[in-house]
Amino acid sequence: MAWLSNQTSGSDFILLDLFHSTPVPWVLFTLTVLDLLVALLGNTIIIILIWTDPLLHTPMYFLLSQLSLMDLLYISTFLPKTVLDFLSGDHRISFIGCSFQMFLFTTLWGSECLLLAVMAYDRYVAICQPLRYPILMRPKVCVLLILVTWLGAFFNALIHVVYTLTLPYCASREIHHFFCEIPALLKVVCADTSGYEKGIFVSAVIFFILPISGILCSYGRILSTVLGMRSTQGLKKTLGTCSSHMTVVLLFYGPAIIKYILPKSYHSPGQEEVLSVFYTIISPMLNPLIYSLRNRDVTRAFRKVFRI
Repeated sequence: MAWLSNQTSGSDFILLDLFHSTPVPWVLFTLTVLDLLVALLGNTIIIILIWTDPLLHTPMYFLLSQLSLMDLLYISTFLPKTVLDFLSGDHRISFIGCSFQMFLFTTLWGSECLLLAVMAYDRYVAICQPLRYPILMRPKVCVLLILVTWLGAFFNALIHVVYTLTLPYCASREIHHFFCEIPALLKVVCADTSGYEKGIFVSAVIFFILPISGILCSYGRILSTVLGMRSTQGLKKTLGTCSSHMTVVLLFYGPAIIKYILPKSYHSPGQEEVLSVFYTIISPMLNPLIYSLRNRDVTRAFRKVFRI
């Protein structure tokens, strides 16, 4: 691990202040802290409700609890440090700290990409093949699907992060981003990274295009099945069941695709930072609200547990 000792012996990285571009940084800081608190509290409550209420012990809610767990860990990897950095004025992060932050973020990001596709498949089986649902989505299968999402994201992150850490970094280690994300680190590398950036693009296609294709196919089959029934009530019920998931998909995938898939000429570094805010800060905060406010079972469980 000689490359690690060489890197750690150098200077720390300097992260960009998330609130630098606004004339009222304390206002944005306050909103960010509220976002963090809502995300931590909301996702924790969702997990508690699903694991304590027997009526929520179904594949759909098991997958939802995994989404909340990922969001909880996801936003905790960088936002608490961002808040503390603003208060202290010290935006340094050690090489090892940056490495762990980048690895955890990339793993959780990839896991959520795959999990959203698994959740769409669950809805497809429940609506289009209800008689086979207890078999196709039995507990062992659910656990296996979750393991695949975690392991697939883990190895993808391991490969990319280890390679990124072996690259030579410039003397100036100012990262123009508010946390350690691979594309941001590549901008302070003193070497040609165009070949590796193509590899990142291929990885992004796999973790974006394939899951999105699965989601679109699942919902296409769902709409086809419901429209074939010619039931207005069935259509409303299906839309009510699937709309929450589709909203979460759009919030998470939309900004990330613009940043990772579209050519760099289509967005500036400042726009990239704004896009990152959507899928790293706003999405984990909104997800529990979307599922709880529009889900009768979750609302019922909340009232039961908290005796409201």
